[in-house]
Parts: sequence; structure tokens; C-alpha cells
Amino acid sequence: MEKYSVGPEDSIPGIARDRGFFWKTLWEHPENAELKALRKDPNMLVAGDEVFVPEPEERWESRPTEALHAFRKLGDPVKFRLVLRRMGKPRKDEDYVLVIDGKRIKGTTDGDGLLECFIPGNARCGTLLLNEGQEEHALRISRLDPVEGLGGVQQRLNNLGFSCGREDGEMTAGTRQALKRFQAHHGLEVTGEADPATVDRMKSFTP
Repeated sequence: MEKYSVGPEDSIPGIARDRGFFWKTLWEHPENAELKALRKDPNMLVAGDEVFVPEPEERWESRPTEALHAFRKLGDPVKFRLVLRRMGKPRKDEDYVLVIDGKRIKGTTDGDGLLECFIPGNARCGTLLLNEGQEEHALRISRLDPVEGLGGVQQRLNNLGFSCGREDGEMTAGTRQALKRFQAHHGLEVTGEADPATVDRMKSFTP
């Protein structure tokens, strides 16, 4: 048994995958109840959080000897969701290829431009290919800081296309300008601050 100290890009699915658990095993463990109540989302941790990791349990299966048996390892389904837009309009019914850890996942966005598929829980990066490979986007896949902190606000600004630069929790000129662009785009009062109305609007983009 151990208490794992969360690092900058850690999430419950990633921690669980690296240690051979399903993510729900850790997230719903009684020892992690306080953390679950505090963070509310397994992908939204803060560096320094502590996650209880239990000892792995052995499982025995009885099978007759002198026969060939096949065992299938259960997967670790973690859903990846991304909305594609161009000029503010959804890129609906568009074919894509998502490359994660060398595996190519093909699909088509829905009527809202939503891309949705399952990926490994410990995936950290990937590549999105559109227009039959002519359009390529690098993806960073990791946890989000809570939106109530400025670092979490900066992550969301960058993710939503309102580039603010570094995600260091410091209110820089770039962050303030990005906030103003986000607020103007969504019909909010343009304050350049991470005020409650702005934070609430950002929360609406979190599945």
C-alpha cells in the first residue's frame, strides 16, 4: 500500500494504468473518498494531491490440464472527447484519424463536431489528422487543474484556442488578453479577469 504524490501531468486513469488497476478501483476506493469529494473529477487533480494505491490482489482461475486455454486481459476504457470547430462553427461529419501510442483510431465527428473514442488511461500525447492527413495537430493529453485556480483557467484558454502562453498560474499580460478575447467571444463582460461568470462559462466546456 502506498500514498502516491500527484505530479504535474498525473490523473487517476494514468496512475491506475501504470500500476495495473482500473481507474475506478482507485477513484472509488474508500481511502480516496476525501480526494474524490474535493476534486470531483478523476482528471482534475492538483500537484501534491495524494492518491492511495492498494496492494494488487492475485486472481486464480481453475482450468483442466492438458488443454489449451486463452485468457483475455480486460481493457482500461478512458473516453477521449474533443470538439472540432472552424470559424466558430462545428466541423460536423468530418473524418479523422487519431494516433495514440502508434495506434491509429479512425472515426467521424458527429453533428456537433464532437470526436469521441476510447484511449489508454496513461496516454500523454497524440496526433490528430484531418483532411486525409493534410491537416495535422499535436495533442497533449493530461489532467486539467481545477478551473477555480488560474493555472486551470490558463489550460482551458489554451485548449479552447485563446492562446495565453505559459500555464504557470501567474496573471500575465498574455493571460489577461486571452481572457478578454474569451469573454468577448462568449458575450461576457470584458474584464480581463477570471471572474465567476467567466469561470462558469469555462466549466460548461468540461464534460
